[in-house]
Amino acid sequence: MDNKLIFIIYICYLAFMSLITLFLFIKDKKIAKSGDVNRIKEKTLLGFIAYGGAIGGFLGRIIAHHKTDKIYFTITIFVALLLQILCAACLALYAYGIIKF
Repeated sequence: MDNKLIFIIYICYLAFMSLITLFLFIKDKKIAKSGDVNRIKEKTLLGFIAYGGAIGGFLGRIIAHHKTDKIYFTITIFVALLLQILCAACLALYAYGIIKF
């Protein structure tokens, strides 16, 4: 498989996961405002952040003003975002022949 294709697939995966995570943040905020007790579990939100949705989680906190007082959400988003950007950067450098493993 072409290295550039792997990079493109990874970027598409991150975008897809981020959209889902953003949707979950907005949906959970709406549920929280309505007072319903059947909310999206924090473990689910954190899992989507960790598995590729850090950008969506970051945007979800800004757009929906959701989970902004939870320090472990801040830390998880920050660490996951750094790792996902680092992985994308390494894949880009490898795909375009700048570095070789």
